[in-house]
Amino acid sequence: MALRLGDSVPDFTQKSTAGDIHFSEWAGGSWVVLFSHPKDYTPVCTTELGMVARLKPEFDKRNVKTIALSVDDVDSHAGWVKDIEETQGVTLNYPIIADPDRTVSNLYDMIHPNADNTATVRSVFIIDPNNKLRLTITYPASTGRNFDELLRVIDSLQLTDKYSVATPANWKDGEDVVIAPALQDPEDLAKRFPKGYTIVKPYLRMTPQPNKD
Repeated sequence: MALRLGDSVPDFTQKSTAGDIHFSEWAGGSWVVLFSHPKDYTPVCTTELGMVARLKPEFDKRNVKTIALSVDDVDSHAGWVKDIEETQGVTLNYPIIADPDRTVSNLYDMIHPNADNTATVRSVFIIDPNNKLRLTITYPASTGRNFDELLRVIDSLQLTDKYSVATPANWKDGEDVVIAPALQDPEDLAKRFPKGYTIVKPYLRMTPQPNKD
């Protein structure tokens, strides 16, 4: 069965480039970005793995751990890591899960038979500290993933978890946000949003991002 937003993600223990990983213990109360690859030594994925390594400081700032998965074994991963580091000019600083038995691929519904009945699709899962699935995106093999967009989504999720707001189209950290429609009491609104707000329509009220000076 496919994972849906809000579901608790399946736990697993699997070999990786960083040794055996018991997923929930490894996550340790952090946010997690888990992203899959159809097999080792694929060109687009090589660039993606290098990009995530370069973005580690950005993920760290957001309390996010990153972990990749490919259906090949650890020995194959080790060779691929050397290529990634050579071609992308970066040290790989997070694990790649080995999944030759397709255990994790099946748990997370990463095999789509109409695309390929053995290799995983190129999915991304954002998982919160309560092990709940908060976002999933599946990309075609020809299109590299946009990790700046994933950071933007994490910023939005972390902000909207803490405040009664939503983020509008193309929002970036620091821009105005939308007040949740459920909030209607003027006194409550004044307390929650001391910077004030603009009523565009009764259902569309904009306010400066609450956690920014």
